[in-house]
Amino acid sequence: MSDDGRHGLTIIGFVGSVFSPYYARARRRGAADPENFCALNVALYGAGGHRWAMTERGRRWISRDATRFTIGPSAMRWEDGVLVVDIDEVTVPIPSRLRGQVRLTPSAICAHEVRLDHEGLHVWRPVAPFSRIDAVFEKPALRWSGIGYHDSNWGAVPLEDSFESWVWSRAAMKDGAAIVYDTVLKDGGTSAFALHIGADGHVEDMAVPPRREMPTTFWRMARHMRAARRFSVASLLEDSPFYARTLLKLDTEEGPADAFHESLSLARFRNPVVQLMLPFRMPRRG
Repeated sequence: MSDDGRHGLTIIGFVGSVFSPYYARARRRGAADPENFCALNVALYGAGGHRWAMTERGRRWISRDATRFTIGPSAMRWEDGVLVVDIDEVTVPIPSRLRGQVRLTPSAICAHEVRLDHEGLHVWRPVAPFSRIDAVFEKPALRWSGIGYHDSNWGAVPLEDSFESWVWSRAAMKDGAAIVYDTVLKDGGTSAFALHIGADGHVEDMAVPPRREMPTTFWRMARHMRAARRFSVASLLEDSPFYARTLLKLDTEEGPADAFHESLSLARFRNPVVQLMLPFRMPRRG
């Protein structure tokens, strides 16, 4: 989120894209190589419009090691403690060039890891929960700075094999980030946790706030928020049959705070009709 609140940005690097219909189809035929289903998802919000890019690429388009991940013409790399993302993608559904560089400078690196399911098949790590972002885009012509966040998820089985749904939120606090996970497992069990992670990377468990319902979206996605105080919906950033991303305004003990919120329905994602719709947002180059 930019300091002036006019721009927002989400970047996700996928190896074995969890939302790929091509990867799902390949897995149904047998063992599938995750490196043959990679993508850099970029969503740019705010003044100048909303732009989305997520072109999936096969193994011949990628290379990666401990500090660098190249996906076609785009790349992510660690450089002197800064995460640098070079973006050169084409948006969908209306094609346009999305080209620029984003630099994320962490205040600290966090080694904390959380198992999201009982078997430990899915793990989440808040790598740099409190960071500075510098975004410089050539197309569209845009330059801004703001507060950033970087985390990582990995798993041994597809998300839809383990979960029915989850809700995640991250609020930018004055001295760090407040993060809440609220999951429903496929076997009907539930799991929720809340953390405060300071700018120095120190992690503290928090009591899970009470559940508060949110309005459904155009696609009738059910949503809720874990919040101790009042909040309001500032903007619905993404709305799909199985996923919603929302910008919230929170009332906290420290005062007003911005929070990014995600609702994910894996039950909906498994629907064959939804699988047929996905290629319109996720084209592929083999």
